[in-house]
Amino acid sequence: MGYINVNVHFVWTTKNGEPLLTKEVRYIIFQHMLENARQKGIYIDFINGYLDHVHCLISIGNDQQISKIIQLIKGESSFWVNKNKLTRHKFEWQDDYWGVSVNPEGLDRVRKYIKNQEAHHRQVAFQREYEEFIKHAGFKNLG
Repeated sequence: MGYINVNVHFVWTTKNGEPLLTKEVRYIIFQHMLENARQKGIYIDFINGYLDHVHCLISIGNDQQISKIIQLIKGESSFWVNKNKLTRHKFEWQDDYWGVSVNPEGLDRVRKYIKNQEAHHRQVAFQREYEEFIKHAGFKNLG
């Protein structure tokens, strides 16, 4: 059996950046995501977000595929939100997501960053955070 330690910091947004994730809705959705992921053998280390996006730190298992993990988390949760009518309008996630690996020594820093999203976004707009994330990650040719 192989041993791996791969942690990825993911970010994804609501469809069209709609500010549907009120504090109460976020709490309910995130608790559901944690439970759903646990049942599927996905380890979410930390999750939080703001009105229009989610930050999620996930430890990838040795037999897991990133695209499948994200599909299971995002797809199931949007279905669940709509089934339970947690928002007034149809709820959808944007199709894309971003993810960067996190060095084990950087986990606490990333957890703190994710934990403080509400305070962070009182000062920094998501567009700026997105641009900094993309630049820091070294992604090329993203619009």
